[in-house]
Amino acid sequence: MSPPPRQQHITPDATPAPKILVVDDNEVSRTVARATLQGQGYLVVLASCGADALVAFDRERPDCVLLDVQMPDMDGVAVCERIRARPGGAETPVVFLTAQRDLDTFDRALKVGGNDFLAKPVRPAELVVRVQCVLKLRQMHDDLREHYDLLRKQRDDLMRLQLQKERLTAFVIHDLKNPVATIDLLGQLLLAQSELDHDSREMVSDVRAQTAAMNRMIMNLLDLAKADEGQLSPRRGDVAVRELIDGTLTELTVQATARKVRLASRVTVDQLRGDPDLLRRMLANLIENAIRHAPADTAITVTAAAVDGATELRVADQGAGVPEAMREKIFSAFVQLEDPETGVPQRAGRGLGLAFCHAVATCHGGSITVEDGAPGAVFCVRLPDRP
Repeated sequence: MSPPPRQQHITPDATPAPKILVVDDNEVSRTVARATLQGQGYLVVLASCGADALVAFDRERPDCVLLDVQMPDMDGVAVCERIRARPGGAETPVVFLTAQRDLDTFDRALKVGGNDFLAKPVRPAELVVRVQCVLKLRQMHDDLREHYDLLRKQRDDLMRLQLQKERLTAFVIHDLKNPVATIDLLGQLLLAQSELDHDSREMVSDVRAQTAAMNRMIMNLLDLAKADEGQLSPRRGDVAVRELIDGTLTELTVQATARKVRLASRVTVDQLRGDPDLLRRMLANLIENAIRHAPADTAITVTAAAVDGATELRVADQGAGVPEAMREKIFSAFVQLEDPETGVPQRAGRGLGLAFCHAVATCHGGSITVEDGAPGAVFCVRLPDRP
């Protein structure tokens, strides 16, 4: 039986041809297999028994093994089992050649890791196709292993970056909280000086306002890190809503005055359940965001009302507003809105305040959305009465 027409499988860049180990105690079978495979550009190594096959495998490191099942002294199943135990043997494709088409032989060969089976007498064309198939499968396995290793390295790199970020966050919080608190304390001491003139008092008040903003940023970083780990848990209690809003507006009066913006409120609900510190900082972030974007000589209005079994806190300004396509993305960390034509930031900030507000609303079992104020933006926080 003549072999099939020769097909070239050697790539132009002189990649070494695959090496095939043919193990068969029948000389005619070995000769046919060698002629067939060499005609396809493969390198062929021959062995006539199991012992020779193991020596040839260690020496030649073949890419594929054609292994006769029925051989004296050591049959093909035993040879395959020993190949699998050798370095590189677990990944090497083994194609069994067998004249026995019984289930027991099939199960034994499968158990030791046979990749394919060919019935004798072997047809050359089928032999070529089967060898090509197992070699392609091995290449796919190697490629998948390479991708797996790459993904694992990327995962490890991301974990390392995450740990570095956490260490940096801890450093920022620990090493900046004390200096910021000291600056605020010094500001309070200066304001207590009766001889301080009016202009100096205004400057010191501005320093305290900026210090409070810096302290909120530090605490935002801490709480966002907790939220990422699912550990931001509110300490709930009864919160006096008017006191919460009026106290926050008073805290931001200096900033609003500097921007020539008026602050107003409408409160029609007395209490809500929540963490007073988290809610105060969330509200301060929303009002501070509005102050940055409100035009001069306009008002920012904070309202609180009971709506369908929940308390709604709304902060409305008359600034540029938020495009509908960005009304969900804006609550992600470090997202800033830009004018699509000029690229100039429309609602510029540090990209943390609104992300923090979203984390606070979520951990209270509520939600935060932004609406069109026509003009301006209205940020609405909905907090359930019974979380």
